[in-house]
Amino acid sequence: MLQDIGARAMGVYEYLLKGTDPRLWSYPLMGSPVNMSAILLTYIFFVLVAGPRFMANRKPFQLKEAMITYNFSMVALNAFIVYEFLMSGWATTYTWRCDAVDYSDSPQGLRMVRVAWLFLFSKFIELLDTVFFVLRKKHGQITFLHVFHHSFMPWTWWWGVSLAPGGIGSFHAMVNCIVHVIMYSYYGLSAAGPRFQKFLWWKKYMTAIQLVQFVMVSLHVTQYYFMDSCDYQVPLFIHLIWMYGTFFFVLFSNFWYQAYVKGKRLPKQDSKPGLNGKANGTTMVANGKHHKKGNSNGTSNGSSHHENGSAHAGKMKKS
Repeated sequence: MLQDIGARAMGVYEYLLKGTDPRLWSYPLMGSPVNMSAILLTYIFFVLVAGPRFMANRKPFQLKEAMITYNFSMVALNAFIVYEFLMSGWATTYTWRCDAVDYSDSPQGLRMVRVAWLFLFSKFIELLDTVFFVLRKKHGQITFLHVFHHSFMPWTWWWGVSLAPGGIGSFHAMVNCIVHVIMYSYYGLSAAGPRFQKFLWWKKYMTAIQLVQFVMVSLHVTQYYFMDSCDYQVPLFIHLIWMYGTFFFVLFSNFWYQAYVKGKRLPKQDSKPGLNGKANGTTMVANGKHHKKGNSNGTSNGSSHHENGSAHAGKMKKS
C-alpha cells in the first residue's frame, strides 16, 4: 500500500514538473523544487532548533542599523516589482478580468516571467525577518503561524510561478507588493528613531490597508466564477487565491474588532517606543495577547514587516 501511495505521489510530482514553464528553468532555484525546499527546511531548522541554541547563552544582538537598511531595501525592491508587474501587463495589455498567461517568448511575456520570479525570490529574502527575531531573541514572536507562513507560502508560490507566471493569478502578487511598500516604509521610519515618530501618524490605518488588500484580491478572482468562459490556463490557482484572500481577511477582521472595537490590543498611552521589530499578521492572530513593553516584535505574510513603534503596531500582520 505504501509503495502504491509513493508511486502515485511520484507520478503527480513528475506530471507537475513536466508542466513547469521552461523559460524559468535557468533562473536561480527554478530548475527543480529540491533546492528551494532545502532552503525552507534549513530555515525551519535554524529558527526552531539551531538559532535558539546558538543564542541561548548570548545577549540579543543590537541590529538597529541592519534593520533600517533591510526595511528600506525591501521598500525599493517591492516598488520595483510593482512597476515591473504594471509594465508587464497590468498597465499595458491586461484587461483586469480574465487575463491568460502569455507563454510566448515575446518581450512582454519574458518581462512578466522575470518579475514573477523576482516576486518569488523576494519571499526567500523575507526569511531574514525570522532570522532577525532569533538573533534579537524575540522568541515570543516566532509562532507556528509565523513559521508556517514564511515557509509554506514560498513553497506554494514556487509552483505558482513555475506553472503560471502571469495572468489573472499574478494580481494578488502585485497588490501584495504595493502593501509591502507601505508597510516597510512605516517600519523603516519607525526604526530610524524617535525623531521620525511625527511622520508616523498613519500607523492606525495599517490594518485597514491590509483589509483592503484582501478584499481587492478576493473580489478580483471572484469575477472568474461569473464568467461564461475564461482562458486562464490553471483554474486551480483561482480557487487557492480566493481561499487565501478570504482566510486572511477573516484574520485581520478579527484583529480589527479586538483592537478597535473591544480595545483589547491597543497600547497604553505611556508605552515607550521599542527598537525595531516586524509585524506579521499571523503572529498577531496567534499570540492574541497585548505586549505591554514598547519593544514588541511581530510578524506579517503574506507576506513580514518590521516596526519600531508601539505594541499595537507590533501585532500587525503581513500577508
